[in-house]
Amino acid sequence: MRAAGGIRYAPATRVGFDGGMASEPITVSIRREVDPDRIAEATVWVQTGVNLANRYPGFLGSGWVRAGDDSTVWHMLYRFSDEQTLAAWEDSPERAWWLEMGRGFVRDERAKRRTGIEGWFDDPPTGSVPSVTDAAEPAALPAAPPRWKQAVSIWLGFFPVNLVFALLMAFVPGWDDVPLALRVLATTLVLTPIMTYWVLPWVTRMLRNWLVPAA
Repeated sequence: MRAAGGIRYAPATRVGFDGGMASEPITVSIRREVDPDRIAEATVWVQTGVNLANRYPGFLGSGWVRAGDDSTVWHMLYRFSDEQTLAAWEDSPERAWWLEMGRGFVRDERAKRRTGIEGWFDDPPTGSVPSVTDAAEPAALPAAPPRWKQAVSIWLGFFPVNLVFALLMAFVPGWDDVPLALRVLATTLVLTPIMTYWVLPWVTRMLRNWLVPAA
């Protein structure tokens, strides 16, 4: 679909798990082609979009790169905690205003989404962009690591965190007298956000070269 000003918007393609409103983190990969005569303006525009998104609940991070100083094809990633928080950003008046401001120099936009556990293992690109063989193709999300590597990474984060929590709770008077179901409930309520927002991102960064070996 082509909007006013020449921007062509393609429907975002979901990659991974489907089924209703997803509660898993969602990674959105965007390929944008910009006017070569307005690179500096586009740079400020992109950073403005990042700053706006950062103000919304559920925003987990973003990154953007271009192949070189004169490159007109830019690749961007951003992540939200779930479908609802992503929709709040994508349907917001701030994002609509931001897109309107970019219509004069953004020639083309393509997006893909990835939901589920694979999104935890996507890092915003920091030093390179995927090779572009066809300007009509949307930007490709990084290939997810094998499932067994994902499982190992999660275990490496979960085991020490769970162990430390269990050791600390042993000093809480009456903890052992609490029914098992309530102890498990309390444990998961505390550890789930810790794993999602701090431990897993750190583990995947530390294991980046093992999870996704350099070609």
